[in-house]
Amino acid sequence: MIKQSLIMLLFLGLFTACQSEAPKTTATDEAEKTEQTAETQEETTEAAPIKRYALGDAVADFKLKNVDGKMVSMADYPEAKGFVVIFTCNHCPFSIAYEDRIIALDKKYKELGYPVIAINPNDPELNADDSYPKMQERAKEKGFSFPYLFDEAQDVFPLFGATKTPHCFLLNKEGDALKLVYKGAFDDSKEAEEVSKNFLADALEALLKNEAPNPNSTLAFGCSIKTNDESKIAE
Repeated sequence: MIKQSLIMLLFLGLFTACQSEAPKTTATDEAEKTEQTAETQEETTEAAPIKRYALGDAVADFKLKNVDGKMVSMADYPEAKGFVVIFTCNHCPFSIAYEDRIIALDKKYKELGYPVIAINPNDPELNADDSYPKMQERAKEKGFSFPYLFDEAQDVFPLFGATKTPHCFLLNKEGDALKLVYKGAFDDSKEAEEVSKNFLADALEALLKNEAPNPNSTLAFGCSIKTNDESKIAE
């Protein structure tokens, strides 16, 4: 009986010692676990890099608000052979310098199947002159012959890889797809009287002859596109 009691006491002593040695979870441990979980979730939900159009790629349609309040997309022009998409804005001196040239190009080439679609990519919080009401005023003042759309969410210009205003992209219809066939500058000088190479017009003339534009890419120059999200700007 005494032996059994001693064995029982020894067992209880070992059990109590094991319990006292068990690791305790502290508030610091819980905080570290929470932080690690948050970091893992942040890595998992990090935005995928933007896939920008390369020359020869099919360009997806978009739908943006025009200065007349209507939504406009390329599907609204079923007879078009292609499009001249130009990212421009109100405040940039380069954009202003090109307005008359863009109007003239649109009037000539939309009759031949290649209308201009101008898009303002800028965040008006960074420059109030690029706000939608200011766009409406500018379009009326200059008598724009083409739609002037607002990329308010800044979802369209990153896909094209636009970095400047103005920045030009020529699309050509091939079957059911619109392929990017030229990108870059309108011409080679901000000053109209000093232009010696009309890159965009030459690319359009090549398409009308069923030829590939050459060159099909030039360096755009102008003002940087205004955004608070630098990931939207192509390197």
